[in-house]
Amino acid sequence: MRRIVWSLMSVAALALAGCNSGSDSSSPQAAPEASSSSAGQAAPAQAANTVSGTIALREGSSQPSADAKLEINLVDVSAQDSAPLASKTVAPANQFPVSFELSFNPADVNPADLYVVQANLVDGERHYAMVLQAPVLTKGAPNKVSIQLAAEQTPAEKQLAEFTALQKQIGGMKISSGSKLDKDVSRAWQVFRQGGTVRLVRMQADYGDKGFTSTDYAYQDGAPWVVVQQKKSSQDAKPNSTERAGWDKDGNLLLKQAESGGKTDALGDDEAASLKKQAQDVLNMVTNGKGK
Repeated sequence: MRRIVWSLMSVAALALAGCNSGSDSSSPQAAPEASSSSAGQAAPAQAANTVSGTIALREGSSQPSADAKLEINLVDVSAQDSAPLASKTVAPANQFPVSFELSFNPADVNPADLYVVQANLVDGERHYAMVLQAPVLTKGAPNKVSIQLAAEQTPAEKQLAEFTALQKQIGGMKISSGSKLDKDVSRAWQVFRQGGTVRLVRMQADYGDKGFTSTDYAYQDGAPWVVVQQKKSSQDAKPNSTERAGWDKDGNLLLKQAESGGKTDALGDDEAASLKKQAQDVLNMVTNGKGK
């Protein structure tokens, strides 16, 4: 009886050993096949063919009108006079933020060059410039950017700001004064000179029942530069209207404003020409024709 039991146990042990041996021999052969298959499926990364982003106006910038036009270019700034890789125009551009996408040929991109997105917004005489440069594509730069635009001063606004700065400097200038009484008007003035030349004449003219004017005539290089004239019913009354005109060195009209009743409109060419003639006549009068 004991011999039979041991024989059965021996048979079972041999069967179990055979199963384990078959399992171990098959496992090492499967792993290399799976590894080889995974390596064959890897694909190379594709180069980007678009850049995108949003363009917004900086807080406090004046809103553009329906005449505004936005131009967006992808440019290689490392190469001089190179054509944009991609361009887009938005018109009218009076609703911000603006989303954009520019498509290009990846073969045209040189990894050693610097590429930027340039956005230029123009609304009549007003230009909006980028606050910061927006590099893309190369040298670790992204393919998506956020751009801010800030309104720049128009030539007229810049001239008016320079005129206001001149007004604040007259305390340090050489001052002379005079007056003249005519049949219909009484005039009194102050002349402010800097470096031996007239920079500003401040004149008050009393026309009696026809009103009163207070005018600053500013000059550059002996020529009318900016005129600001307030018209009143009397000397102590508040201004009924204010006219502003200014010219560049070539005599072109830059500043042309007519303000009345809290509303500002464009000053007419005839009115601007009249102010310029006044400025020239006043300069001749206060300098006895010498112009300085």
